[in-house]
Order: sequence, then C-alpha cells, then structure tokens
Amino acid sequence: MDCYPSKFCVSRAAEGFRRRETVRSDVKLRQNARHFATRQALRTPGLRSVAKRGLVSLHTKVFIEKADPDRREERREHLDDLFAATVDAYRAALEAGYSEAEAREITHVQANFDFYNHGWTEMMEFPVDEVEAHYDRHEDFFGAHGITIDDPLGEFRPADGVADAPATPELLDDPVHPHAEGGFADDVYVEGEDGHVRVGGREEPSDVDPSDAVGVE
Repeated sequence: MDCYPSKFCVSRAAEGFRRRETVRSDVKLRQNARHFATRQALRTPGLRSVAKRGLVSLHTKVFIEKADPDRREERREHLDDLFAATVDAYRAALEAGYSEAEAREITHVQANFDFYNHGWTEMMEFPVDEVEAHYDRHEDFFGAHGITIDDPLGEFRPADGVADAPATPELLDDPVHPHAEGGFADDVYVEGEDGHVRVGGREEPSDVDPSDAVGVE
C-alpha cells in the first residue's frame, strides 16, 4: 500500500475506465507486472515457499522502517509471523475470486488491524477512525474466515501463534499517523505503471513470468 503523489483518479464506468480529477493526493496500492508474477509464483509448486518468504521479508522490512526506531527490533519477529499469515489470506482471497489488488488490500487491512490493536499508530496506513469502514468493505471475506478487528488473522492465525511484541496503547489516545492517508475506505485505488490511478486495478498481463516474483530471483 505504498503511497505516491497523483493528479488524477480513474473511476469505474460502464464503458470502462475514465479519468477524473480528484482531491486525493496519494494512492493506496501500486500494481505492476511483478505483483502478478508473485501471484503466479504463490500458485506454483516449487516456487510457492520461496515467494512467500520473499513477501514476508519485504513487508517486514517496509513496515519496520515505519515504526518508532526504538521499537523496531522488538516488533520484528511479530511482523514476520503476521505477514506469513497474511500471505496465506492473500492466496485464499485469490482462490475465492478476488482480484489481485483486492486480495492484496485485504491483507494490508488485516495488518493495520493488528497495528491498531497494538497501538502502533505510526505504522498504520489509514487513520484509526477508518478502521471500521475498511472492515465493512471486506466483511464478506473477513466473516467467512473468522476475521474481526480484534482478531485480524482469524483462521489464518498460525497453530503456534504469533510472536508477542509490546503494545503502545497510549498512542491511541492521540494517534499520530505519519504514514496514513484517509479517504480511501470506499474502494480499492491502484496506481499503475502508467502513473494513472484506477479503481480496482488492472487486468493481469498476458506475459507473466513467475520467475520474476518477489524472492524468486
């Protein structure tokens, strides 16, 4: 859910995508060929475990850098376990027919629920007052898998649990969100390689090579 400046948002219309000006200054997801390659790798025996390790390592690296520097190392093991579980949720969402962008956003929402529950507001990608709105939009998937705001992993929680990490609940009283951008709880917003922002993302390219996936190289 990396955020990048954009002047336009493309919304869904009967005749396809149309560009419209928007007051939003950032998007929630990027999407390029590598995301689709990673999706394919997670479906390919022999590549699946490598791609999963790559995704976990990448997400832990990205999010731990958003944490308070004094708190990073104590959260690392927890984040590894959290993201390993959300990769399983990502695969399940794909198998249930969700688009690549929708499935990936579901996992980011799960992670943000976890950050919210721990009071790790500096790591959140949307403000605390949008937590319920993000849950509501993906309620069908969350409900089918026992996921709630209080239990972000639901049935994807590992049998041996997730490593503990100290919470900072006091930050919820006056949350600071240096990496959060509000106003994106109504749909999935994706910036493509062309720099345009589209609702729902793009179709999968025809020439996807799973060997280009995260971690596989």
